[in-house]
Amino acid sequence: MKEMNLSRVSSHAPLWPSLAALVLSTVYLIALLAVEEQTLIIGLLAAAGVAVIAANYVGVSDAVSRSFAEHESIFSLCAVVAAFAVAAYFHDNHFVLLLVVTVILYIVATLGLNVQFGYSGVLNFAGASFFGIGAYTSAVLNAHTAVPTLLVVLIGGVCAALIGSLLLLPVLRTRGHYAALVTIAFALLFKTFLEVNDVLGGPQGLQVGGMNILGWSFNDNLSIGDIDLSFYLNYFLVSMLLLIGAFVLVRRLERSWIGLNLDALRLDETAAGCFGLNIARWKIVSFTLGNLLIGMAGALFGMVGSFIAPNNYTFADSLILVSILLLGGIGNVWGVIVATIIVVIVPEKLQTIQEYRFLIYAILVIAVLLFRPDGLLPRPVRRYFPGARS
Repeated sequence: MKEMNLSRVSSHAPLWPSLAALVLSTVYLIALLAVEEQTLIIGLLAAAGVAVIAANYVGVSDAVSRSFAEHESIFSLCAVVAAFAVAAYFHDNHFVLLLVVTVILYIVATLGLNVQFGYSGVLNFAGASFFGIGAYTSAVLNAHTAVPTLLVVLIGGVCAALIGSLLLLPVLRTRGHYAALVTIAFALLFKTFLEVNDVLGGPQGLQVGGMNILGWSFNDNLSIGDIDLSFYLNYFLVSMLLLIGAFVLVRRLERSWIGLNLDALRLDETAAGCFGLNIARWKIVSFTLGNLLIGMAGALFGMVGSFIAPNNYTFADSLILVSILLLGGIGNVWGVIVATIIVVIVPEKLQTIQEYRFLIYAILVIAVLLFRPDGLLPRPVRRYFPGARS
């Protein structure tokens, strides 16, 4: 009876705690992106840490969590509005908008990695390589073909998925650390292949043509009356569409019977096979779908940056993607979003203190893993009937 009463209370959690947290987070993010002085940046980061600790201590975090769980759909729409609010505030700031677009595309790539790691337990330490496959695909197609650039993004994802299929046989024949070694070897070979291949620019890299839709060049600045807008707003809009599509796909996948099968595969592969689950099929599905999302993000990111080189897609870059997943909480799509914002923005804002910024970033990551070993936002227990009410 006590458990039933608790569930009824939680099912009527108000909306305002989660919305208040979103508004405060948005204002804080705008302030962090706008500030340039290092002492203020460090002060803002310290204030955020103190605020999070205080919120956990007084129980505010629990209220926000209950509100979020009850009203996730509304919260998701408000989060999209918050992203557009950030972009609107920095409408003429090229650097900040580039940073925002980078965060968005890294989120898409990490969502693909989350399908592999978080749902099915398939290890992939070559995420940056598949990201690079998408980028190099966009460079080649934009330079030598007339394929529409929106279609180039999709083709980049398909190429990443197809090339990733070369790893399916060794991945299916190995488990755990051995499967991880297969992807690590691929990451090292991919970088070497790019460096010795003169057709793909060798170590010097390639220029990537910008996106163009029906004669609308995304690399041209915009203006509305007397208001000048950065051309990165064009890429922001497309990136947000890609992120929304990827988020909905991954969230639906998690809540479907496919997600249930992937969870069974991750938790105990032997037991899942004994109960008739086709292990090979679901590993192929998760690995291919994950690489598709990573490749699409990479293809669009290549157009955003206008230049790619082998040094942009190293094993170290793959570890950054993995660290985002671990930091946010494996399997939690919202944790991926929070962790990506931290991993991408914090080191960039601390750039003027040079090598010490990586020391501070490393301390931050270690502290989170020590005190929150399951990540900032651990994946909640699966709800088999999300719409049910007690």
